[in-house]
Amino acid sequence: MKLMRVGEIGREKPAMLDADGKIRDLSGHVSDIAGEAISPEGLARLSAVDPKTLPELQPARIGACVAGTGKFICIGLNFSDHAAETGATVPPEPVIFMKATSAIVGPNDNVLIPRGSEKTDWEVELGVVIGKTAKYVSEADALDYVAGYCVSHDVSERAFQTERAGQWTKGKSCDTFGPIGPWLVTKDEIADPQNLGMWLKVNGETMQNGSSKTMVYGVAFVVSYLSQFMSLHPGDVISTGTPPGVGMGMKPPRFLRAGDVVELGIEGLGTQKQTFQADL
Repeated sequence: MKLMRVGEIGREKPAMLDADGKIRDLSGHVSDIAGEAISPEGLARLSAVDPKTLPELQPARIGACVAGTGKFICIGLNFSDHAAETGATVPPEPVIFMKATSAIVGPNDNVLIPRGSEKTDWEVELGVVIGKTAKYVSEADALDYVAGYCVSHDVSERAFQTERAGQWTKGKSCDTFGPIGPWLVTKDEIADPQNLGMWLKVNGETMQNGSSKTMVYGVAFVVSYLSQFMSLHPGDVISTGTPPGVGMGMKPPRFLRAGDVVELGIEGLGTQKQTFQADL
């Protein structure tokens, strides 16, 4: 299934994309794409619904593909080729940092370049959405706790991230720096999350063209690893790292400016398109 949320900010309706690309209203079955609705039992109930019996919704703004996200967890330097382009060494264990949930927006919403920013950068990433509480789970069982996958854009302000004292969080958490969606694609539709093409363009020019197969730590390992340190809850999002081609790795580096348009996508998970504008 391709689950989504459509409507004005704060008034999104839960919906499903049918086989013909029509948006179908799920609000008669669930209150939102969140919590129990994305549990294994909740997804089983939704999968039993015939999309043709659901009211059709007219195209509208697409919101973030999941609601009620308590944790937005990111994995740094998780692609060997990306680590190489930034001059970093692949870490012996996953690098974990948090992105504020207040950064979450819809996949096609405008992204705000924060005041004082000089180095706003792009990163297409595979997002993993948790469907049931995971604590001390094994790698072999880890995917049982995943509801599905989505496109995640880990927008970053590199000067905030690495040139000012402290940790990475403040360079990752600016308002609108976390577009997710357009869909939460349930895991049954993704045969292998470690073999998905990933791409990103800036103003029509391809910057990133990689694959999740070059991830150092795969989805199952990451979910298991995180669950040793914290419980993962339904609606939590894990952004699993980016392939090469980010602005900070170019020679000379290239960063985003107001008016730039970024398009990105992942095989089977849909596409995003954002216009960047100054946060005045």
